[in-house]
Amino acid sequence: MEFNKCSRCGSFYISQGDVCPKCIAKDANDKSNFRNYIEENGFSNLETISGKTGITIRNLNRYLEYEEFQEYKNNIENNNNIAEINNIY
Repeated sequence: MEFNKCSRCGSFYISQGDVCPKCIAKDANDKSNFRNYIEENGFSNLETISGKTGITIRNLNRYLEYEEFQEYKNNIENNNNIAEINNIY
């Protein structure tokens, strides 16, 4: 068996995934809220999304690493590249 450290609360646990069994429901709810916010409002920035949804920036960054959110991450990176190009000119 392998010990894991919960990405949300820091507790150690023995099971699959990156959150402990106590945090699974909260994590699923936050991911759903994140997805719904993006679909309804578009992607602005993490600070705004955090303020509107109550999801910590740390967790938003963690979700962006998940495969199900890669589309959003790609949009952010494309927007950042455009912003950098616009700042050059």
